[in-house]
Amino acid sequence: MPNLSDYALPIGIGIVVLILVIAIILSGYVKAPPDVAFIISGPRKKKKILIGRAGVRIPFIERKDILLLKQISIDIKTNGFVPTNDFIGVDIDAVAKVRVKTDPEGIELAMKNFLNMNEEKICAALTDSLQGNMREIIGTVGLRELNTDRKKFGDEMQNKAQTDMNALGIEIISCNIQRIDDENGLIIALGQDNMSQIQKDASIAKAQADRDVAIAVAEAKQKANEASVQSDIIIAERNNDLAIKQANLKVQADTKKAEADAAYEIQKQEQQKVIGVKATDAEIAKTQQEAILRQKMVDVRQQELEAEINRKADADKYQKQKLAEAELIEKQKQAEAALYNQQKKSEAERVIAETEKYKAIQDAEAKKAQAEAQRYAAEQEAAGIKAKYDAEAAGIQAKGLAEAEAMEKKAEAMKKYGQAAILEMIVKVLPDVAKAVAEPLASIDKVTVFAGGDGSNGGVSGISANVPTVMAQTFETVKAATGVDLADIVKASGYDAKVTRNINVSGIDGESKVADGVVAGAIADAVKSEPDEGENKD
Repeated sequence: MPNLSDYALPIGIGIVVLILVIAIILSGYVKAPPDVAFIISGPRKKKKILIGRAGVRIPFIERKDILLLKQISIDIKTNGFVPTNDFIGVDIDAVAKVRVKTDPEGIELAMKNFLNMNEEKICAALTDSLQGNMREIIGTVGLRELNTDRKKFGDEMQNKAQTDMNALGIEIISCNIQRIDDENGLIIALGQDNMSQIQKDASIAKAQADRDVAIAVAEAKQKANEASVQSDIIIAERNNDLAIKQANLKVQADTKKAEADAAYEIQKQEQQKVIGVKATDAEIAKTQQEAILRQKMVDVRQQELEAEINRKADADKYQKQKLAEAELIEKQKQAEAALYNQQKKSEAERVIAETEKYKAIQDAEAKKAQAEAQRYAAEQEAAGIKAKYDAEAAGIQAKGLAEAEAMEKKAEAMKKYGQAAILEMIVKVLPDVAKAVAEPLASIDKVTVFAGGDGSNGGVSGISANVPTVMAQTFETVKAATGVDLADIVKASGYDAKVTRNINVSGIDGESKVADGVVAGAIADAVKSEPDEGENKD
């Protein structure tokens, strides 16, 4: 029967291997966001590109690189005045929106140029090229065209720069002008010229309106005259009809009269008796006829007067109506022209006010920035001065504390060692004393010795013997002034000093050997500076 312990080790190893494989796979799991491309490269010739999806990278075998795909804003400036095609220097600030092309060719080109680069580095790499393209486009257009058709300039800029960006795998989404300035203020002058043109157009429109009013008045007068002439023609026609009717009536009256006369003559004899009556009747009839005729004439004249009055009233009414209409039209034209002029004047005043306001804001911002810069510089200078004096004060304080501490410790040492400390200070100054005594010998450049007698105290040896003599005199002077015998201190290491005289100096490192060595060294240094005997002159 097989033993389970025989399978435990292989199973454990398999489980460990499986866990390691799973851990490696999980550590190689990557997921790219939509605006970033993960480039997985390794032994395979073809790179794996992940955009907005997940994938697996084999650790230690494949590497992951990053390529930004998001939209990037690049500020494009001319950094100075660039002349247009009409030789006017302009300073333009534009903004371009770009991103990496997502097609295979664009990704391949972008990987060669912008792999693992952040947004700032990509902007820096593209800014120079875009600025150069903008300068080229500025040289092909005029100042007026730049201001009136900014979209056209942006489109030309985009088309021009896209050719260069294609070689880098970059797509230009948009290009817009933010600001245009010229070095001579011609843009403002163009606005003033437009204002003058608008005023000119308003004056022309007013003149045209006055002309139209004059033409309307003339036409109204012409129509009134035509109406008056037509009325006169009608009156003449009616007068002619009246004359014809009057002639007809007269013919009828004459006929009646002739008939009456003929009847009278015929019946003259037969009606002799009634002649008077008939005559009276005839006279009455005649009078009646005349009265009727006069009444007819009065009626006709009355009709003529009424017709003339009505005609004149109608003509006056028509003329007044036309004049009122013409005056109304003229007032409307004047009101419209005044309103148009007022609107244009208000628009011009608003533009001027906005321009002055913009200038005032810019001046205020500049002054504010200058004041802030001056305040910041003053604060920095004050901080520097304060830091300097603080450092000096701290140094002086530290130095004082150190000196005080040293003096305190020195006093403690003096108190502790007593006489030994005083002797130590004396021993320390012995080299300086010996050096001071020997310094005159070091300043001798040349010695001339005239030997005399037996020569025992002459020559250079006599000069060098002055050093011990002066030192001995110095020791005697110190002993007389302080009671301290420096010679005994120097000889303190001798047997006689320690046993017979019981002199022992403690607290001095290396005991009196140090003092002996210092004094001897100082004397030796002084002697070295003496001239050689070969330079002696008898």
